[in-house]
Amino acid sequence: MDQSLGSESNPPSGSIDRSRVLDVRPLRCLAPLFPNQPGTASTSTSRSTPFACVPPTGPFPPGVQPFYPFMIPNDSQQIPFGVPNQPANFSFANDIPAPVPLKSFRTPTPQANGGMGQSKRASRGRSSGSLGMEDDSYSDYQSDQYAGELNSADLDDASYLGKRKSKARKRRIDHGDDLDVESLVNVFLTSFTHREFDEFGKANGDTEVVATVLLAYDLFRRRLTQLAEAKDLTSGFARRPDLKAGALLMTKGVRTNNTKRIGHVPGVEVGDIFFFRMELCIVGLHFPSMAGIDYMSYKITMDEEPVAVSIVSSGGYDDEGEDGDVLIYSGHGGLKDGQMSDQKLERGNLALEKSLHRANEVRVIRGVKEFPGAIAKIYVYDGLYKIQESWAEKNRSGCNVFKYKLVRVPGQPEAFTLWKSIRQWKDGMARRTGVILPDLTSGAESHPVCLVNEVDDEKGPAYFTYVSSPIYSKPFATPKPSLGCHCMGGCQPGGTKCPCNQKNGGYLLYSALGVLLAHKSLIHECGPTCACPPNCRNRMSQAGLKVRLEVFKTNNRGWGLRSWDPIRAGGFICEYAGDVVDASTVGDFGNENEDNYIFDATRSYDPLVAIQDEEDSNGSRKVPFPLVINAKSNGNVARFMNHSCSPNVIWLPVLRESDNNSYLHIAFFAFRHIPPMQELTYDYGRVPPEKGDHGRKKCLCGSARCRGYFNW
Repeated sequence: MDQSLGSESNPPSGSIDRSRVLDVRPLRCLAPLFPNQPGTASTSTSRSTPFACVPPTGPFPPGVQPFYPFMIPNDSQQIPFGVPNQPANFSFANDIPAPVPLKSFRTPTPQANGGMGQSKRASRGRSSGSLGMEDDSYSDYQSDQYAGELNSADLDDASYLGKRKSKARKRRIDHGDDLDVESLVNVFLTSFTHREFDEFGKANGDTEVVATVLLAYDLFRRRLTQLAEAKDLTSGFARRPDLKAGALLMTKGVRTNNTKRIGHVPGVEVGDIFFFRMELCIVGLHFPSMAGIDYMSYKITMDEEPVAVSIVSSGGYDDEGEDGDVLIYSGHGGLKDGQMSDQKLERGNLALEKSLHRANEVRVIRGVKEFPGAIAKIYVYDGLYKIQESWAEKNRSGCNVFKYKLVRVPGQPEAFTLWKSIRQWKDGMARRTGVILPDLTSGAESHPVCLVNEVDDEKGPAYFTYVSSPIYSKPFATPKPSLGCHCMGGCQPGGTKCPCNQKNGGYLLYSALGVLLAHKSLIHECGPTCACPPNCRNRMSQAGLKVRLEVFKTNNRGWGLRSWDPIRAGGFICEYAGDVVDASTVGDFGNENEDNYIFDATRSYDPLVAIQDEEDSNGSRKVPFPLVINAKSNGNVARFMNHSCSPNVIWLPVLRESDNNSYLHIAFFAFRHIPPMQELTYDYGRVPPEKGDHGRKKCLCGSARCRGYFNW
C-alpha cells in the first residue's frame, strides 16, 4: 500500500488486494527480555510476560541475571561510608583536493582592522515530555564505522545487552569467531607500561594516568572497530566496540579512580570532553554506564543514607540546561509495567534529595550535540554544582516528576558556557572578540580560519602566502609503478582486492567520520591514478580542514593554533604545507626566523605509546623519505602550531603515489580528545647529535614531562 500508517485519508477504491491475507500479530506476543518480578501479576497471554524494569546494577529478582557483566558491585549498590570525600568499596567484576589557488596573507594595517537514565533522549513509543526507563539508551552511540548507518534510535540497547551473549555464542557456533579479542587485548596492552594500571593508579589517578587509560581505551576501541568492520562482523559485539573495549580493558585493570568520591576526580579537568559513556566509567567520573545519577552511601552514626556524587544531563527528559550556571534536573523513574507512573523518592532521587540537605557538591556532566541535528552526544565535564532546591510537578503525561535545581560552584573554568559562546559565534548571534581577520586563508580552505589577538596590539604575523599543500620541485621516485585502485564507489573496508587497502596491511585506515582507526608508520592514500571519487574514505587528508580553526596570540609563545570544534582522538586536523626543500640544507638558512617555520621529518621523535608499528634501533619512528618543509614564505595553518613535550597532536607521513612518482604529505591527527579552544601542539623533535645545540630554545610548554628545551 502507498498509504502511510495512521493516515486519515481513505485509499482509492480497488487499490487494496483483498485476496491477500497478512499474518499480523500483536506486539505483546513477543518474548520479553526479563521474566516477571515476584508478585507481579501478568495480564498478557501465556506466551508473554510484562516488562520488568530492572536497573543495570540490580538488585535482580529471581530468574533475572545481570545483563551488563562488568558492572556488578561486590556486595550491593550502596556501600557503607564513614566520612565524606572518602572512596567507596565499589568495583567492577573481574569476569569480564582539487588544486587550491595561492592566496597571500599580509599583516593588516590598523585601518584594515576596522541518572539514572538521564541521557534522556525521548525513547521510541514515549509521548513528548513523558518519562521512561532509567537508562541512557546509549545515546552516546558513536562507534565510528557505524555512525552513518546506526544510531541510538535504531538500537534497543536493553534488548541488545540482554541478548548479546547468546548472539555472540551463536555466531561462534555458526561461523567461527574470527576475532579473538582476548588475545588481541593482551598483545595490545604489551605496548603500554603497566605503572599507571597498578593498584595505586587504579585507586587514585592523576593527569598522566587518566590520559593513559583513555588512550588505551580509545586505541583499542578504534582497532576493534577496524577489525570488526573489515571482517563484516555484525553481531552485537561488533556493533558496539565501545562497550566491548571498555569491558575487556577493565577486566585487565585498565582503569583509574575506581572508588567513588565526592568532588573532583583526580586527573579530570573541568571542560574535558568524552565521546563515549564508557570513558566516564573507566576514569571514575561517573560509574554507571547507563544511569544518569551516580550515588553512594554516607554513614551518619549508625544509619546510612545515599548522597549523589555525579549526574549526566543529556537532554532527553525535561531538563532545562540553557543557563550555563543553573541546571533544572529531572528525577529518574516513572515507568511501571509499561505504564507511566509517578516517580518515587528512592535511589537516585533520594540521593539528590539528601544531597540538597547535606549541601555536598555534585559533579555535572552535560551531554551536548556536536552539531545541530546530531543524535549522538559529546559529554562535557561542567564541574561541581550544589543542589539548592527540589520540588515535584506534573509532566505532560500527568505524572509527578521530581525536579532539582543545581547551581554551579563559582570560580571554576568555563565549560558548558564556552560551548554556548562558540555556538553563537558560528550562528552569527555574537561576535568573536579580538578578531583581526575573519579568514586569513582568503578562501583557500573549506572552513575560514580567523586571526585573533586578545593579548596585545600586534596585528598579525609577518607576510606569507597561504598554500594548502606542500610545493614540490620534484617528487620522490618510486622503484616500480604504482597500481591505482578501481573502486568506483570508493575504497571499502574488507576490500582485499583493493591495492590501496593492501598497501595499508589489508585494512581501510579511516572511519566514515574521518578518524584514524590504526596508527601506521606510513599511511597510503589513494592517488591521482585511482578511480575512486574525491570523497573516498581513503582520501581523508585530501579534503581540507574538517574543523573550524583560529590562529590566536598566546601570552608568551607568539602565535598559536586552536579549534572552535571538539576534536575526537584520531581525528584529522590539517597537513603541513610549504616548500619541500633539500634535507641536507636544513640548518643552513642563516637566521632563526627562517628556521621557525621548518618541519623536519628527519629529526628523532620520542615514540608515543602504542601508536607505531615499526621502529629503528634507537626506538625512534622511521621516516620513509627525508622530507623537510619550509613554511616561511609559503605555508598554511600548521605553521602556527607550537611545540609541547606532552602534545595533544601527532603527525604521520601520508604517501600519495602516481605512476612512478610519490608525494609525501605530513598529516596531523588528534592524539586524544581535544576540547574547543584548547591549544593544538605537537612535538618538534630532536636534531641529530652532530648538529649540537642548533636551534635550541627554552621550552615553555609547562607540562609535567617538559624536557626544558626544544629545537626549531
